[in-house]
Amino acid sequence: MKTIRQHFTLALITGVVAFSAMAQAQEFKLGFVNTERIFREAATAKQAQAKLEQEFSRREKELVDAGNTLKSASEKFEREAPTLAESQRTARQKQLLDQDREFQRKRREFQEDLNARKNEEQQAVVERANRAVKQVAESEKYDVVFQEAVYINPKHDITEKVIKALNASAGK
Repeated sequence: MKTIRQHFTLALITGVVAFSAMAQAQEFKLGFVNTERIFREAATAKQAQAKLEQEFSRREKELVDAGNTLKSASEKFEREAPTLAESQRTARQKQLLDQDREFQRKRREFQEDLNARKNEEQQAVVERANRAVKQVAESEKYDVVFQEAVYINPKHDITEKVIKALNASAGK
């Protein structure tokens, strides 16, 4: 409900700004940038994703291997449990619980580290994208550029220009 209210408020503000600006000026130039598309298509976003994958692939593989090992040990225990003495069954059960607890801890740490790094990389992409938006807006004399809207006429979408500017700056 809050998001709907925010979108409605944004649309209302956009309309008021556009209407008042049009009334005061001969030409009002409005632009829109699709941030989702920038994160999908811009070279800097793709580089950030590749960097994260490279940085975390080893740990992810270790986690997958540990999970498979734990699963195999658990399945083996389930098969052998009926034939084990009570003390052996209890000891192996405790060992499996300890291994599972350790696996869950490592998985949580991995996810937290990955999320923190992902946020850092995304923030860097957002900062570069905002500079590219500003560059395009200034060079083409846009009065206002929005990043979120309920509806946008495709003629106001400058995402492609921003992606090109962003990719050009990534090569420098």
